[in-house]
Amino acid sequence: MSINQEVLSSRKNKRNHFSAESLPTKLKEHIELIAALISGVIILITWTIGDYLPDTWWVVLHLIAFTVGGYAKAKEGITETIRTKKLNVEVLMILAAIGSVSIGYWTEGAILIFIFALSGALETYSLNKSNKAISSLMELQPEEALLIQNGMETVVPVSDLKIDDLILVRAGELIPADGIIVKGSSTIDESAISGESMPLHKEKSNDVFSGTVALDGTLTVRITTKPSETLFQKIIQLVQSAQEEKSPSQLFIEKFENAYVYIVLIVVAIMMFLPYLAFGWTLSESIYRAMVLLVVASPCALVASIAPATLSAISNAAKKGVLFKGGVHLENLSGIKAITLDKTGTLTNGKPVVTDAFFASDYDVNQILKAVGAIEKESTHPLAQAITAYCEEQAGSLNDVDVVDMKNISGKGVTAVAFNRQWSIGKADFVGKEAAESFQNSVMAALASEGKTITFAKAEEKIVAVFALQDTVRQTTKNAIRKLKSSGIQTVMLTGDNELTAKAVAEEVGLDRYIANCLPQDKVDHVKSFRNQYGNIAMVGDGINDAPALASANLGIAMGEGTDIALETADIVLMKNDLSKITNSIHLSSRMNRIIKQNIFFSISVIVLLIISNYFQLIDLPLGVIGHEGSTILVILNGLRLLK
Repeated sequence: MSINQEVLSSRKNKRNHFSAESLPTKLKEHIELIAALISGVIILITWTIGDYLPDTWWVVLHLIAFTVGGYAKAKEGITETIRTKKLNVEVLMILAAIGSVSIGYWTEGAILIFIFALSGALETYSLNKSNKAISSLMELQPEEALLIQNGMETVVPVSDLKIDDLILVRAGELIPADGIIVKGSSTIDESAISGESMPLHKEKSNDVFSGTVALDGTLTVRITTKPSETLFQKIIQLVQSAQEEKSPSQLFIEKFENAYVYIVLIVVAIMMFLPYLAFGWTLSESIYRAMVLLVVASPCALVASIAPATLSAISNAAKKGVLFKGGVHLENLSGIKAITLDKTGTLTNGKPVVTDAFFASDYDVNQILKAVGAIEKESTHPLAQAITAYCEEQAGSLNDVDVVDMKNISGKGVTAVAFNRQWSIGKADFVGKEAAESFQNSVMAALASEGKTITFAKAEEKIVAVFALQDTVRQTTKNAIRKLKSSGIQTVMLTGDNELTAKAVAEEVGLDRYIANCLPQDKVDHVKSFRNQYGNIAMVGDGINDAPALASANLGIAMGEGTDIALETADIVLMKNDLSKITNSIHLSSRMNRIIKQNIFFSISVIVLLIISNYFQLIDLPLGVIGHEGSTILVILNGLRLLK
């Protein structure tokens, strides 16, 4: 079994184990959401059958709703207040609920707690998803290595490796640490680090990186970096660092919350005594008005201004194949000024295919296709698989071809006997550089200039076929880039591929600019630079190597077929791998922001009007509640328009 198969099998077993044995764990992860929903159900039931309940049971059910829904947020608010010695919104909601109960409005107080508990549960869920991104990435880090000491091989934990230790990496295994090859050669799949779709051949004195795969050769590697400082570990650290950064809007909201709590509580305290002392109100009237103020000033309508609209928009987007991991990401999408995109698997399909094929005029083309396809079918190399697929498509079944004496020359090509001829398939140097260069020379130069990989097929002593391979652009890519540019958004490709390949793809797609030869750290640096330049940018990627950049951008967007870590790290996932969905989502974001602004303006206006009316004794508590709850219902209905 190959290492990739082992990894997939391991993940499948973990999923099966999780689903069979970890139900309590899943319930624990979502306990806040479950509690909030139970609280809401209890409130609904109590309100529905309230006229038939004894007073004692009516009170008990409300107390249960308060306790179940409000316990988590109350505990969090009180604990945070003790720790920071600052009041917070959680405390304000507790006091608002108590104030509502103190003047006889139990249901209103319970609804306040329910709405606040629900928003807190969604926040906790989002945080848990973010933490899982680090866990899924760390699962890809090899845990053991084969250490060579005094001619003996010993399995040791990767964490025990030291600089200058020698380790053995067999064909098909993950390389456990950064180092330099001292013996052997192999084709290395570095897509996890660089995003390069084409494996690279590496031999003595070449560097190798942790988390990459030795495909077809055994290596002896000398460790050059501490296990805790490998390039793979740096990717993990970059993701952690980026996720811990708070956006300006988040910092503003936190400051606003603190100010809001103190302002409301100060005004309520003043309202309890100032009218009694200064305006001749009775003490009971002052306290009554203060409690009304505490209820009408609670942020129910403000919360409802955002949550229903956001959830409706997220649901709308999900139906169209775009998954948003939180409303803040949908809110920010309409403000992006530039978008950076990975190449392999994002702009392109992520797999090489044969784009051009040329054959010697004096040879049977069908026989060439049969022979080359059957020989390459014996190899697991990505290029070989692409050539086999092409040959089968052109010549039909390859099962009737006998392949004899198949040999794989690591990093160079293969040899075999088919149709009683000796065949050599591989690079120009492998089949004979002079013969390769003389085969339709002008055509070969043109193909190379397009960034395509050239593979030659030689029968006996003559080059009889040439195959050009390339990772092709997705069908939806050009249309998506055109839409983004028409919206005034700058498009930039960040790729680990070489300059020639990057230029060819950028020109074909129509990008504004491209940057080639990017390692994960380089992508992060460029993303941060673009953030400084444009203020608000998005990053689109699909691989492990894209994860730090996805986390560093204002918005990370992952392709649905991407790696687990890319999907976990990203804020948005394109489930159908269609880049054109981004522009549709930008329009949805603009519409949602417009509705949210309408709701916020309306809800604040109502709160201000109710506060003023309460001060002038123009409304009593029932009217205050009607105005407050009525505005909440109206902003919810306005937000639900985003479902269409």
